[in-house]
Amino acid sequence: MPKALVFSAGEAWVTRGCRVLSEAGCSSLVVVIGAAADQAAPLIPESAQVVVNTDWDQGMAASLRAGLQQCLLLPPQVQALVVMLVDLPGVTAEVIAHFVEQVYGSSTRVPLTQVLMQASFQGVIGHPVLLGRDHWRAIASGVGGDSGAKAYLALHGAELVELGQLADGADQDTPPSRSTH
Repeated sequence: MPKALVFSAGEAWVTRGCRVLSEAGCSSLVVVIGAAADQAAPLIPESAQVVVNTDWDQGMAASLRAGLQQCLLLPPQVQALVVMLVDLPGVTAEVIAHFVEQVYGSSTRVPLTQVLMQASFQGVIGHPVLLGRDHWRAIASGVGGDSGAKAYLALHGAELVELGQLADGADQDTPPSRSTH
């Protein structure tokens, strides 16, 4: 089953992801859904832009590409975006807010549109990822399969932000055993 449709603690993972990002202060939400999009769409807040990735079976990169292509249509004052997956139960609004705040303490001191940051949990690289607008087009055109932007982030020296003190960052590949819906 698509992870967006998994429920835990009475909330769909896709709904939880939107709530967490909103509570962290993200002003616009672009949500990419694929398999079972007709079932997932009603679980997404009306304020979010929904992108249906019809190529979802081609891997994670197809969803990232679809989302970035939609983000390129956002007004220029949107200078960066946070990429988050729905299967990260330990990543809370506080974790996202702390992650984003690190941009302002970044050692790179570059414009927000040029920032690349990636979360790390006890040294293990994961999500969320922050992508400055100057990178969106290159990432969208260069990703493939299930690797997402991993190679691009490594090649361009994404700054790692350690979040292990706040969360474990583990993704959940199966629904929780006490799923409630």
